[in-house]
Amino acid sequence: MNCYSCATPLDLRADQKIMRTDDCPHCGADMHACKMCIHYDVGAYNECREPMAERIVEKEKANYCDFFKLGAGGNQGQDNDELLDAAAALFKK
Repeated sequence: MNCYSCATPLDLRADQKIMRTDDCPHCGADMHACKMCIHYDVGAYNECREPMAERIVEKEKANYCDFFKLGAGGNQGQDNDELLDAAAALFKK
């Protein structure tokens, strides 16, 4: 698992409890944030696949979401060029 901010590999387990005050030891980014959650998805409504979660505007800030589960959410690991190529491939004949 990598930090959403600096992409540094983190020594974390998927079942590890992340507290709201935990941060990346390398860059200081908040770990209990949407971008580190398994439910985070830029293509979903409110960028969250959890339908019961309240809307959180700042996806990189620590929050109190009860549905937070540590995981590589959304399109982590893919850069914009990869995503654009995949979208363009959908419309090729």
